[in-house]
Amino acid sequence: MLYIGLMSGTSLDGVDGALVDFSDEGTRSLGDAYIAFPASLRADLMALQSAGQNEIEREALAANQLVRHYADCVAMLLSNAGIGADAIAAIGAHGQTIRHRPELGFTRQLNNPALLAELTGIDVIADLRSRDVAAGGQGAPLVPAFHQAIFNLPGHTRVLANIGGIGNISVLHADGTVTGYDTGPGNALMDGWALRHLGQPYDANGAWAATGQLIPALLAELLNEPYFALPAPKSTGRDLFHAEWLQGKLASHPHAKPADVQATLTRLTAASLAQAIVRDGAQAETVYVCGGGAQNASLMAALAAELPGMTVESTQALGVAPSQVEALAFAWLAWRFTQRKPGNLPAVTGAQGLRVLGALYPR
Repeated sequence: MLYIGLMSGTSLDGVDGALVDFSDEGTRSLGDAYIAFPASLRADLMALQSAGQNEIEREALAANQLVRHYADCVAMLLSNAGIGADAIAAIGAHGQTIRHRPELGFTRQLNNPALLAELTGIDVIADLRSRDVAAGGQGAPLVPAFHQAIFNLPGHTRVLANIGGIGNISVLHADGTVTGYDTGPGNALMDGWALRHLGQPYDANGAWAATGQLIPALLAELLNEPYFALPAPKSTGRDLFHAEWLQGKLASHPHAKPADVQATLTRLTAASLAQAIVRDGAQAETVYVCGGGAQNASLMAALAAELPGMTVESTQALGVAPSQVEALAFAWLAWRFTQRKPGNLPAVTGAQGLRVLGALYPR
């Protein structure tokens, strides 16, 4: 009952891996690993977010590079745990989302699960979103089902805020129901702005943002994006929140200081998350944050300022490191697939019903 989950998200920084034991339907983490992507792969993945020449070949070559980093992450997990590949039931490999257009009936995760099975000698469960989209759903977010499985506390409302490249929330209601959706940008816009002005892939700990001042008029324009007012179910990605979107909003602020823009983008992520939390999870006393955003002190402080009366802390308070949650979730989805159990929540994604998610690539 040992599974590995691999997750590379919209931040494009690297792959997180988790080794998980699901014996007796419990969830016990046995180890985690992280492999950073080289700058060349990050650039290739970013370029594939939008249309360009020779996309089919570029995508295939990038998928092969990606999967070799996945295989390295698997090898690290096995080595650290002192076990062999034959001890692992399956790998849940999310792949790298390069297009997400559920309104057009598709979502595309760059991956080569056949190569991953070849390199690791382990069964691979991949393509975890398409079945939900085929059933009329958004294909995202998928983590609320996992959040319910491990974080639910009967009789209490809990909010989980996952802040990767895109932000999303899971509201575990006291009555046992679950709601959740993508709230808007997480780290993606902040990371892109830091790369442009600092030459760094992200603003470490939000230190640069902390030197800037909020631009209220710009924040208002950013929050005027129609996506924020759409009802759930809904999901989004870099298809909407990209550099060109930001440049359009900045056109009326030509003299804005870069650090002030970074401070405002940090507040945008916090404000859009907070609006969703107040709308759907106002009964919660605590918001538990996971994903890379949990490591950004400026963002955590901004989210707390947007939610007076609520405590904001990372999922470490619940015994799970914030960097591990999504990788654990995709290990869980692989386990659900092998048990032929559904992995989606129709109330979250809008699918026509419960569905077993994924496709098997045998070792």
